[in-house]
Amino acid sequence: MTNEREAGTTLDPKYDAAGLITAVATDAASGEVLMLAHMNAEALAATLETGEATFWSRSRGRLWKKGETSGHILRVVEARIDCDQDAVWLRVEPHGPACHTGERSCFYRRIEGGKLVREA
Repeated sequence: MTNEREAGTTLDPKYDAAGLITAVATDAASGEVLMLAHMNAEALAATLETGEATFWSRSRGRLWKKGETSGHILRVVEARIDCDQDAVWLRVEPHGPACHTGERSCFYRRIEGGKLVREA
């Protein structure tokens, strides 16, 4: 059984109890996963309006435009939402590293034998 949220054409994000949805950003050219963050309604609206990824920072308790201090923005090529509208996928053109550590991706380590191994 489907409903309008799952099969319709209306954008109707299903935010969690904290008013957030999960957002994942991937490199539009390579498909590499760059980062995972959260969005509230204001962050999603800003992202769709400006074409630059904006998130809700749970630690800072405020909107956070990726690259606002570093200049390493994520230019949105395409925004998608999953079937039940509780997660957003941003295909982006990164302008600099996506990770605050300076790494290209926040997923620069793999779990191997219970330890973390940096990618070469």
